[in-house]
Amino acid sequence: MNSKITIPIAIVISVIVTAGIMYSIEFEQPQVSQVSEPEIIYVDKSVSEYFEGTHDIKQISSQEELKKILEASAFFGGQFFDNRVFSTRMMVEEAVMMESDGFVGVPVPEGAVAKTESGGSDYSTTNVQVENVDEPDYLKNDSKYVYIVSRNTLSIIDAYPADSAKLILKIALDIESQHIQNMFLNDDRLVIFYNGQSNDEIIPLYDFVPRRSYSSVTHALIVDVSDKENPTILKDYSIDGYFSDARMIGNYAYFVTNSNIDYQYPRLPVILERSIPILTPDAFYFDNAEQFSNFNTLTAIDIFGDTINSETFLMGHSGSIYVSEDNFYLTYQQNMPFGFYENSSRDRFFDVIVPLLSNEIQEKIKEIQNDSSISSSSQWMKISELMQNSYNKMNKEGKEKLFDKIKGALNKYDAKIQEDTNKTIIHKISIDEDKIEYVAKGSVPGRLLNQFSMDENGNRFRVATTTEYYVQHQGTVRANAVYVLDEQLNIVGGLDKIAPDESIFSARFMGDRLYLVTFQQIDPFFVIDLSTDKPKVLGELKIPGFSNYLHPYDKEHIIGVGRDTKEIENGRVQQLGVKIALFNVADVKNPKVVDDIIIGDSSTYSESLNNHKAFFFDKKRDVLSIPINSDANSLKEIPSSKMIAPDYNRWSGFYVFDLDKSDGFNLKGTITHSAEDSRYYGMGYARTFYIDDVLYTASEEYLKMNYFNNLEQINSIKLENTGKFIEYMEDGILR
Repeated sequence: MNSKITIPIAIVISVIVTAGIMYSIEFEQPQVSQVSEPEIIYVDKSVSEYFEGTHDIKQISSQEELKKILEASAFFGGQFFDNRVFSTRMMVEEAVMMESDGFVGVPVPEGAVAKTESGGSDYSTTNVQVENVDEPDYLKNDSKYVYIVSRNTLSIIDAYPADSAKLILKIALDIESQHIQNMFLNDDRLVIFYNGQSNDEIIPLYDFVPRRSYSSVTHALIVDVSDKENPTILKDYSIDGYFSDARMIGNYAYFVTNSNIDYQYPRLPVILERSIPILTPDAFYFDNAEQFSNFNTLTAIDIFGDTINSETFLMGHSGSIYVSEDNFYLTYQQNMPFGFYENSSRDRFFDVIVPLLSNEIQEKIKEIQNDSSISSSSQWMKISELMQNSYNKMNKEGKEKLFDKIKGALNKYDAKIQEDTNKTIIHKISIDEDKIEYVAKGSVPGRLLNQFSMDENGNRFRVATTTEYYVQHQGTVRANAVYVLDEQLNIVGGLDKIAPDESIFSARFMGDRLYLVTFQQIDPFFVIDLSTDKPKVLGELKIPGFSNYLHPYDKEHIIGVGRDTKEIENGRVQQLGVKIALFNVADVKNPKVVDDIIIGDSSTYSESLNNHKAFFFDKKRDVLSIPINSDANSLKEIPSSKMIAPDYNRWSGFYVFDLDKSDGFNLKGTITHSAEDSRYYGMGYARTFYIDDVLYTASEEYLKMNYFNNLEQINSIKLENTGKFIEYMEDGILR
């Protein structure tokens, strides 16, 4: 592959007359030298053989080739970037790093473990988007035990039966970051993810003394918890980059790590097991003119065996992911070099503005253009003088009419450029146990809200996006769209310009329907048909407030959790309390609100607004639970003088509702997690689940157990500030 492509990129250091106003357009390009007078300069950049513009995926064969690819991509605006943290000591010292191969444990009280007891017959797990695709969380449970990771600790609780529930073990992981990300639970295996640091020695840019550098590394620990008193680390995998997200399908855990590109010392990611290198993932890049900023590495591990596989992709910072049972979708916001898609400001002037001038002026401009005896700066001076003289001969009305026409044309031109550059890139990778195979790359205009903005249905992939950009003579332009993509991620259908001037606040795909909430002033709730490749709006409902999360109740009802709002002076909107609503979509052309309830005021917050794992709904019992923390005085349902955090006047706990699709919400009761004798923790780690007829609610401080039917408390376990000693473990053995 020796052919090259030459991409002309115009660098303009000039002033352009538009609408009678002199304004400057600056392109930050270090290759352009300073000049003493306004001049239009063009630099032809030869883009190496690595980038022919085919957009194909290509494998990186070696470390040396990686360096050449990054050197070539630097033409697109890449710069040296070093994200590592260096030791402040000028002289190199051997750092004593703590190996992450041991736990720290609390002594186990006699009789704390009852291994022969069986669990409940029915229990709930993590609220996930796709059936059979588990998502990681800080709390996992089975029919008997609860596992909680917090900071650097793992707690194991014998939670069933509830009346005898007890903390079996609280052990601390000997890690430098002191912060576990989250985990999976599968039978008696945990997969625990945490971010650590590599320990390299390099000479920083333009320095001379070698220093320790610390780059992000993700650890994936496979832990055997069959013996609850003595959990054992079976595997300690580490891979370059910080943890992004993960999914578990069957016995395989798939996780994504992001490692920033170090242009000074580039290297391919490496996977280690207990500090020993075992695998260098196959590395790929994409033949397109784009600023590469990250290695995004997808790794698959068999948690019951020794199989591991991984592939890494040189691209932009990964964002939301979507995972089905067969495919893994990585997305990121396109990061094109500034001005790459533009035909240059020169072409903008000649293609848009000049054709709107009089024929006489157009001819004279062409003559000046074709005069090769004068420099480009002199050409522009003549053109600008010609235009100014023309404007001076026009009356005010004629001039304003011309300028309005030019502004309108420029708006269309600039909007098209913005639409082309503001895109979400989607990479599709097939997964089947340890098999990882890249399938296709696609793109859609706009940005994603989160993972619920995507959905795979049969051989179609559906995406909901918000497009937002600024046009000089128009201001901010905002709209929403839905796109349908085929198996190769080609757009085969779409619906754009949904709710102009609004943004998507929540989305939920359900079979052939998409339920979409946008917001700016009010809450439009849309029902969109996706039964064909041509989406269409079936119905719309406008109510005050907005929903941050939508959850299916059944085929004809949707639950929304968000905030209430009201309009105040100057057309502004004020956010009020947490709002839950039940939508009836049986009549798709006329969706209705069955019922809604507002909790508290603007001081009220629920983690379920931004984290679906904090939302709990059990369809069999029609029970809904959401965490709430708020100014105690704003909550009518709880006594303002009791069970609040001292010195904060804050109440933390759970609101539990009975839910009927005909009548709506009925407050079953509240479960308090704040206490008069403890400091205020908030509810950032709030979760709800059940085992048989017991409702379990967890916060950072407590795990509480209440009867489902009347919410009477059965038991409570304090998770923080227990006052107990912590002893270290080595090699999984308590010392």
